Amino acid sequence: MQFLNTVITGTGSYIPSRRIDNNQFAKQVFFDKDHSPIESTGEEVVRKFRDITGIAERRWVNEDQTTSHIASIAAQRAIESAGIDPEQIDQIIVAHNFGDVIQGTTQTDMLPSIASRVKHNLKIKNPECIPYDLIFGCPGWLQGIIQADSYIRTHNARCCLVIGAETLSRVVDTYDRDTMIFSDGAGAAILQGIESNKKQGILSHAMVNHSQEEAFYLYFGKSNHPESDPGTRYIKMDGRKVYEYAISQVPAAMKIALDRSEVQAKDIKKVLLHQANEKMDEAIVKRFYRLFGLRPVMSDVMPMNISELGNSSVATIPTLYDMIIKQQLNHHRIEKGDLLLFASVGAGMNINAIVYKQ
Repeated sequence: MQFLNTVITGTGSYIPSRRIDNNQFAKQVFFDKDHSPIESTGEEVVRKFRDITGIAERRWVNEDQTTSHIASIAAQRAIESAGIDPEQIDQIIVAHNFGDVIQGTTQTDMLPSIASRVKHNLKIKNPECIPYDLIFGCPGWLQGIIQADSYIRTHNARCCLVIGAETLSRVVDTYDRDTMIFSDGAGAAILQGIESNKKQGILSHAMVNHSQEEAFYLYFGKSNHPESDPGTRYIKMDGRKVYEYAISQVPAAMKIALDRSEVQAKDIKKVLLHQANEKMDEAIVKRFYRLFGLRPVMSDVMPMNISELGNSSVATIPTLYDMIIKQQLNHHRIEKGDLLLFASVGAGMNINAIVYKQ
């Protein structure tokens, strides 16, 4: 029996070289959402932040870089990794949330789309190569993978390029403690349809959304500074609500994907989660395994790079995956035949998960 499998044949990423250490925020004056000053010193705020999130530093792009720029770099590296002619790409799917934002502004630019800009930058001439953007919060890259899988399985595409890229440093409010969470980066993957007598690649997926009282846990809002311009808005979130939502809803979505794959939880080699918050991610994975009565060693099954790279939204999972594939993350390896579980949660509120056989 032959199976048409959707397989990742190449990966690439771009991690900005500009390191922003936590100590660079130690002298910052922070305000709460009600515009009242936070009485703790900057040093205390930074220390508590590290304890809560696990983030020690993050990467921000240089002044002359934008989302489409770093997305194109990651894409080129994925194309080279796959060893394909870019003219054979049928779909370019770019997940992001704010488009290109020029240094010194918070105005988003998505005209033309980021995907069209990437196709232009890659010099792809094929008119049947269709570029489009995907706005889906932090799970955007995984959602792009799910869509690419659908295109390939219905024979509407043979080869897809899926990118997750973001420059959140351009839309953060420096008077908000949450500024320290967000970072920049880009990750990309080439997916191709490959026929085989064995199942491999994407085995199953699950998608969940709650958009009633949960819809605005992440939003665009004015600065916390009392004298700020109300016409200028920044990325905002209710961190406690996001945390509670994620740990209660994400494990169940992961289980749905696993149940559809007919894979056993004990056979999962790695769980690659959106790098949002170290403690939150650990709680999600523990709750997931608890559904099956399992207690694996977290450091073995759950690779993390949030301590050094921060939360780059749609870029966290593809950059994490690329780093492991290219043996750039200590103590973690992915071998042929390994079973992986990808999962993410973000604005909307959207959740998705994918079971993948390497």
